[in-house]
Amino acid sequence: MNITTFKAFGSRNYRLYFTGQSVSLIGTWMQKTAVSWVIYSLTHSTFMLGLTLFASQFPSFLFSLLGGVISDRYDRFKVLMVTQVASMIQAAILAILILMGHYAVWEILTLSVLLGVINAFDVPARQALVYEMIDDKKDLPNALALNSSMVNLSRLIGPAIAGFILEKLGDGTCFALNALSFLAVIGSLLLMRLPKYIKQVHTKNAFGEMKEGFEYLKKTPSIAFIIIMLALISLLVMPFSTLLPVYARDIFKGTASTFGIIDSVIGLGAFSCAIFLASLKPGTNLKRILAVNTLIFGAGLALFSHEGNYPLALVFSAVTGFGMMSQVTVSNTLIQTTVDANMRGRVISFYAMAVFGMQPLGGLVIGSISKWIGTPDTLLGEGIIAGLIGLLHIRFLRKEKLKKQQPMPALGQQTVQAV
Repeated sequence: MNITTFKAFGSRNYRLYFTGQSVSLIGTWMQKTAVSWVIYSLTHSTFMLGLTLFASQFPSFLFSLLGGVISDRYDRFKVLMVTQVASMIQAAILAILILMGHYAVWEILTLSVLLGVINAFDVPARQALVYEMIDDKKDLPNALALNSSMVNLSRLIGPAIAGFILEKLGDGTCFALNALSFLAVIGSLLLMRLPKYIKQVHTKNAFGEMKEGFEYLKKTPSIAFIIIMLALISLLVMPFSTLLPVYARDIFKGTASTFGIIDSVIGLGAFSCAIFLASLKPGTNLKRILAVNTLIFGAGLALFSHEGNYPLALVFSAVTGFGMMSQVTVSNTLIQTTVDANMRGRVISFYAMAVFGMQPLGGLVIGSISKWIGTPDTLLGEGIIAGLIGLLHIRFLRKEKLKKQQPMPALGQQTVQAV
């Protein structure tokens, strides 16, 4: 950690955002942990864990492109305010249901679907708005890395708090505290002083602007490759998290606190990686770091998969979190620092689709496979796949480097080739 680690805090708007979002995200991770525990306690089914992930994230896949267009067409600040208020209402309804004690799995799944729809509009607007919060645009990579440290610190704290509250105060309290946590981020948004929104004239309809996003990706293969790799990781590797309650309850013979600790240690590893990324010098080759950390992700997951010793398994889960964090953060940074400003919301929507669209599909696949071959072998397979994706990324980088090193043909040669 060095003096450049927190340089994005020089922007007042970003400081406010970071503070409010930190509180809200702790509540979000408490709710995620509580939902997984409640669902598994009610059903004892790994498939239902996958279905829960599917319900909460697949709607984001369906509506993300529209969310990206909305982000580019309208005031992102107002869009974000609407989505945050809607998320608070969703959390409050869930809390009321749980506290009343009359709830069923289908009700939790329905509210998860609602949250997925809200997130489809929230993510493109929120990610694109970070750019406007930063006074010195050179600090944007640092801000995005700090965002990840915020997400993963909350992942470290939230599940641990949730595990304690689930045992001592009950699941309803987790959901109620999450609803209250949204007041922090809404308050921070209201205190910001952002540049005045300038309404732009749009000559195309929403469908036409979606098509523009596709065309832009075709013309920028380096960005398209990052999104494709992220989609593969999200589909085939990231859903390992849906199986963690099985390790907590069945493999390590633990309680809700055991589950919370495993999830928190993964968050600790991810937080460590986020601080590492925030401390990088400007100009660092982020593509290479992404490839290497994908290999680390796979190795950590493979080692964790069959480890019966609980303390050693926690060490491997931290390694897994370290490698996993780069997938989302570095991909986001590479996209935001290279994409055209007027396309930012739409390209981020593709990024969101890769994360929120593929993970729920993968959750169903991984949940089904684990019933067939067992949870440990499923995680081992996911680790091997991550390693293969990392090697594929390294191969792409080598090809890209060789392409840049090839001398340009002389003018006369170009003319002959043209003829």
